[in-house]
Amino acid sequence: MQDITIRKATLNDMETLLRFEQGVIEFERPFDPTLDENIHYYDLNEMISAPHIELLVAEHAGQLIASGYARIEAAVRPYLKHDQQAYLGFMYVLAEYRGRGINGLLLNQLKIWSAAQGVTELLLEVYAGNAGAIRAYEKAGFEQLTIAMRMALE
Repeated sequence: MQDITIRKATLNDMETLLRFEQGVIEFERPFDPTLDENIHYYDLNEMISAPHIELLVAEHAGQLIASGYARIEAAVRPYLKHDQQAYLGFMYVLAEYRGRGINGLLLNQLKIWSAAQGVTELLLEVYAGNAGAIRAYEKAGFEQLTIAMRMALE
C-alpha cells in the first residue's frame, strides 16, 4: 500500500493508541476466557518514552491506522544462546486496512530497530485459535516454538 508512513508514536497519539489497545483486547477476548473486564494491557506513557521500547504507528492520509512495539528484555530462559530478545506486541491494524501488508511494514521497522540494539532474537505471542495472525507471522518468518496450555479450576 502506498502513502503509508511508519513513525515513532508520540504523546499526541495517546487517544488513538488507547482506542487501538481496546481494539486488541476486544479482538483477543474470544480467544481468552481469563481476560478481566475493563482492562489495559499497556503502559503507553512508558512505551513512548522508555529507551528499551520502540512503539511505532502507521499513518495514512493523516490518520493513524496501525501500531506495534518491540521491547528489549532479558531472554526468557538463562540457558539460551542469547542474553536478550525483543518481545513484539500491540500489533494492531484498523479493520479496513487489514490484509494490505501494513503489519509487515511495522514488523520490518521493528526488526531493523531491534537489530540496531544488538538483539538477535524476536519473540511474540499469539493465541492458538488466531489462525489468521499465525499465518501472517509465519509468512513474516516466525515459527512456532512452544505451546502454552491452561486449565481452569472451578
